[in-house]
Amino acid sequence: MKIKYDPDADVLLLSFRDEPPADAIEEPGGVIVSYGEDGEPVSVEFMNASVRRLIHPGEVSVPIQTESTAKENLVGV
Repeated sequence: MKIKYDPDADVLLLSFRDEPPADAIEEPGGVIVSYGEDGEPVSVEFMNASVRRLIHPGEVSVPIQTESTAKENLVGV
């Protein structure tokens, strides 16, 4: 997976596969899901990413939660 952020457009892009999208659906709230020829997701774009607090401009890293860290976070809930 590749993660790209365009600070000028304030768009966060998560690319799952290296292929051009065949179709795209814009969800309410400025989320665009692109699909490949096989109908599987290729990418997800989040418009106004910094406003949504998905990314902080100037921040280099994005935390990724794995299944094991998710279970650790549930302890004591």
